[in-house]
Amino acid sequence: MISYKEQIAQILSAQIEGLEKEEIVNMIETPADSKMGDYAFPCFKLAKILRKAPPMIAKNIAEAVSDNDIFDKVENVNAYVNMFISKEAFAREVVTEAVAKGDDYGRSDIGQGRKVIVEYSSPNIAKPFHIGHIRSTVIGNSIYKIYDFLGYDTMRINHLGDYGTQFGKMICAYRRWGNKEDVINAPIQTLLSYYTKFHEEAEKDPSLEDEARAIFTKLEHGEPEEVELWQWFREESLKEFNRVYDMLGITFDSYNGESFYSDKMPRFVKELEDKGILEEDDGAQIVRLDDYNLPPALITKSDGSTLYITRDIAAAVYRKETYDFYKNIYVVASQQNLHFQQWIQIIEMLGYEWARDCVHVPFGLVSMEDGTMSTRQGRVIFLEDVLNRAVEQTKQIIIDKNVNTENIDETAKEVGIGAVVFNELSNYRIKDYVFSWDKVLNFEGETGPYVQYTHARACSIMRKAGDDIVTKAASGFDPKYITGDAAHELIKLIYTLPDVILEAGEKYEPSIVTRHIVDIAQAFNKFYHDEHILVDNEDEKIAKVALVMAAKAAIKNGLGLLGMKAPEKM
Repeated sequence: MISYKEQIAQILSAQIEGLEKEEIVNMIETPADSKMGDYAFPCFKLAKILRKAPPMIAKNIAEAVSDNDIFDKVENVNAYVNMFISKEAFAREVVTEAVAKGDDYGRSDIGQGRKVIVEYSSPNIAKPFHIGHIRSTVIGNSIYKIYDFLGYDTMRINHLGDYGTQFGKMICAYRRWGNKEDVINAPIQTLLSYYTKFHEEAEKDPSLEDEARAIFTKLEHGEPEEVELWQWFREESLKEFNRVYDMLGITFDSYNGESFYSDKMPRFVKELEDKGILEEDDGAQIVRLDDYNLPPALITKSDGSTLYITRDIAAAVYRKETYDFYKNIYVVASQQNLHFQQWIQIIEMLGYEWARDCVHVPFGLVSMEDGTMSTRQGRVIFLEDVLNRAVEQTKQIIIDKNVNTENIDETAKEVGIGAVVFNELSNYRIKDYVFSWDKVLNFEGETGPYVQYTHARACSIMRKAGDDIVTKAASGFDPKYITGDAAHELIKLIYTLPDVILEAGEKYEPSIVTRHIVDIAQAFNKFYHDEHILVDNEDEKIAKVALVMAAKAAIKNGLGLLGMKAPEKM
């Protein structure tokens, strides 16, 4: 695809002294109001160089470049050179490429096959997979898909929370109040009830906490009974988690969680000792980080047990030595900002030059309308319940509106789950928000179902046009029929999709893609309403169907990067 900014910079550089082409590229703007042109060049910076008033400089440049074939029109407005791209050339270039590339439109090889690891979701074994986990799960999945689309060799890791003192509590509770049949029938709900009961009883009898710690110590030392129970809890929990992942269409390349690194930690405790970084503090071992304006990091407790930070150091080094990553991305809540700052700094202190290739991608928290979620108190909304309710409500809407679809259940699943995912990815990831059933299940306005419906509408137009017209549109068209204002605005949004995907990858921000495909959907619907597409004139029909095909490809690929399906009938 032609880079119009590059081409314009090339043209302008012949008229401008004192600025490199790259500087000119960076100065070129895209006006918010299309009446001010497709691109604009501000001339304020040239005033000192050329010793002229900016409006005069703009006027001279506009006159000098206006005859170039790339432009339909060039004009100066005050200190700006406003440039209107040749609509026919632009339409031919963009629509031809989008139609030809189809499912690959927007794909890039900028990653050059370099290894990128994305760690996301990471629920705790034997605890509920609740609505709070959806953020890491769908944001991480989208970042994985974006990096894969950009040509990186991308790996998905689900770093399960399958280690720690909570397992001492769980085993303690199971032995006192549990039974095998209940765990088998409803693993997470049952184990959650045990965990809740443990904390209720521990308030009355604090000695239970000591009992739980002793059980966890046995687990750490590989005692067969404790290990067997822990493995069973892990397997039963994974069955539950995978049911939710299947609904979301999410898979992982590795489920190596905290337990996987338990035998790898002593090496790094020793490295810290050997480098003189570790010091004792009331029986515990810490790393002081005062020089980096960070509080001390606790490496081992006074009883010798390790912490998350020790396991994360071991995990990062293992991943570098095993996969030689270019980037190691962690999609983890903003509550853990300090934790990541500390252990990444410690890795750097140990002399690992790649420490800053470990990237923490934080996100805001989800709370309930009536207060904060609490696993200990059993106050949670199960993610599976949210997804099932969304599917059920969508199915009812399809039935009530008598929507034409060959498979109601499949469409309800694609649209209902898509609505939940889209809702999660529609705002900046760093924002906190309150979970609301009404908002999640609202299908009006700038929502996932709206974008999916627009894709289905494009498919419907193509079916009505017929295979012959679609085939002709794919092989060539006359762009003069798609130069109207609505068509041009749509084509501009399709053109910028590859840059939007790149920006979303650079900023680890899927909402950039979400907002852009809403814009494409809205522009497509305006084109649909402003112009009759399936006209009698075959050449005009072919050109307009080509634009429909290009928009369909852009919307489908954008939805795919969010982890959503693009139904062809709705």
